[in-house]
Amino acid sequence: MVDDQPKKLHIAMFPFLAFGHIIPFLELNKHIARKGHYISFISTPRNIERLPKIPLDLAAFITFVKLPLPHVENLLENAEATMDVPRHIVPYYKIAFDSLQEPLSRFLESATSDWIVYDFAPHWLPPIAIKLCISQAFFSVFSASCLGFFGPPAESSVLEDAIYPKGTRMEHECLTVPPRWITFPTKVVFPLFVAKEVMLSFYEENTSGIFDW
Repeated sequence: MVDDQPKKLHIAMFPFLAFGHIIPFLELNKHIARKGHYISFISTPRNIERLPKIPLDLAAFITFVKLPLPHVENLLENAEATMDVPRHIVPYYKIAFDSLQEPLSRFLESATSDWIVYDFAPHWLPPIAIKLCISQAFFSVFSASCLGFFGPPAESSVLEDAIYPKGTRMEHECLTVPPRWITFPTKVVFPLFVAKEVMLSFYEENTSGIFDW
């Protein structure tokens, strides 16, 4: 008899090391586990230790994979999430995060995952998944209005060109008005204080050498 039961998948989850990202990934884990699929939730030891307990009926479906965060210069000891460091240290933390590329690759090579679900930060992960023939999905914890504000890829591959004419300097004020590709009336914009933080976090050059957007 042909088994017509749906295949149970092994899905790897790799959130950015910030609890505003880790917790939504954990909730997604639980929803997927309730469907009978198996999850490898990948993070650093201290972050995993700080997570809320998994419901007993899901514990058999979720495995926590601890990858030690490599130490880099200027990074505080035991700092494994953005909440552990002051803002000016975050770029060094991102350097340490990128250093997880090799241990994560080794895990994926041995884990026979069907899928990997990843966050915005590991720009180096999709090529690894392609090489290992692992299906991949991007899970965004940003709201739809936030993502829509930055525009469709055809418009926002270079955000300066998408919002301002070429050669015009981009300033945080451009995030406080609706972008030109939004053609309907809206008051959804970034408050000035948030716009300044977004510019600093996403578009300003920092020690890590990688822009967030």
